[in-house]
Amino acid sequence: MQEYDLFVIGAGSGGVRCARIAAQNGARVGIAERRHWGGTCVNLGCVPKKLMVYAAETGRMIEDAPAFGWDVQRPSSFDWYGFLAAKDREIERLNGIYVSMLEKAGIDLHTGDARLLDANTLEIGPSVLAPEAPVQRIRARKIVLAPGSTPVRLDIPGAELAITSDELFHLPERPQRVAIIGGGYIGVEFAGILAGMGSQVDLFYRQPLPLRGFDEEVRTHLRELIDLYGITQHPETSPVRLEDVDGGRAVRLVMDDGASYEVDAVIMATGRRAAVDSLGLDAAGVAMEKGHVVAGVDGRTNVPSIYAIGDVRDQYNLTPTAIAEGHMLAEQLFNPQGRTWSFETLPKAVFFSSPVGVVGLSEEEAAETHDLAIYTSRFTPMRQTLPKREGKILMKLVVDRHSDVVLGAHMVGPDAPEIIQMLAIAVTARLTKKQLDQTVALHPSTAEEFVTMRTPTRTVDRR
Repeated sequence: MQEYDLFVIGAGSGGVRCARIAAQNGARVGIAERRHWGGTCVNLGCVPKKLMVYAAETGRMIEDAPAFGWDVQRPSSFDWYGFLAAKDREIERLNGIYVSMLEKAGIDLHTGDARLLDANTLEIGPSVLAPEAPVQRIRARKIVLAPGSTPVRLDIPGAELAITSDELFHLPERPQRVAIIGGGYIGVEFAGILAGMGSQVDLFYRQPLPLRGFDEEVRTHLRELIDLYGITQHPETSPVRLEDVDGGRAVRLVMDDGASYEVDAVIMATGRRAAVDSLGLDAAGVAMEKGHVVAGVDGRTNVPSIYAIGDVRDQYNLTPTAIAEGHMLAEQLFNPQGRTWSFETLPKAVFFSSPVGVVGLSEEEAAETHDLAIYTSRFTPMRQTLPKREGKILMKLVVDRHSDVVLGAHMVGPDAPEIIQMLAIAVTARLTKKQLDQTVALHPSTAEEFVTMRTPTRTVDRR
């Protein structure tokens, strides 16, 4: 039986970082992966999704090119198969990099399904990635649960006829008519991607506005932009069933208002759940709540030898937070340095055709405890003026009226994620609006607007 100081279940972003940092600090480390080295982000999430965003953007850039003097015509169709082949080659390259990083760090790699037998013992057996793998038993002083999460389908008749984001990345053909259920990150992003590639897209969500939990002004602005990209929105609606049409030729989506839609594919972007089914948590006595592992800020579960990081905790559910949690946990266990990350000022992005970037508090959140000065600006970006492409940028600062501290920054428009990443430094450092005003603008740029908004659009008293 092999023995380790630390064993990590799951080789996604958080698990890999935790294993590498632990090994660099002298621990004997093993790691198990059942499906994809690199996890969801590399294989079925952030990376292939962003490549698809670039593909959709390229079509619009070609369409705009004549306005800038280029004698080009937009191609009549998008080569879905060719793109997927290129995407898969890049993912395969990244898989190899993850494996190489782990091996160079001296970590033992185990391919298979890992299951806890008790607080310090686990068993690794066959999995999707290694169907013929022999069963191994392993003991470890510390075990880290980092299996990630999986998409969920709605519990309605015919749900099996829908696909999730996992299957979308490998469809043999691009669906011409698509119904997307869900107005969160995944639903909004894939609506923009598929519309940009030429699909007819209908987007259904239960709320009056997309992106529940985001700033209301951002949500309202985004809803207006979604219309401009040719996506048909159906707010405040829910599906009641899916029906097969002609033995798989199409799918009929029936809604709670009685309307029905016949499409080539229904994509359920209806959330994710912690991938805990095969972990054997009961055998080790690990506490769970509402389908996820209960763990403290330091990753500790109720079992002293077992820790949890990333989506299995169902707290932040983002790649950078899983990486930070894994890094902090490894140092905490093998070389305490007191390193921390500011999760309170976590920057977030939604990679829609006109992307969203936010950091800090929304106006609604901030108004619970602060008197506010709200600064907003809406304008057409210079790049859209010659091709006369519609759609304005929204930029917004949420400022404490008494301390002048910038509590939140929000943007919808080109380059929003890149700009907000840098502005997150200012929000994390609790810089003031006056300090932003002291910063000389870089002209001409979109980002300069964040340091040139002099007069509040409105003030808001705390609730």
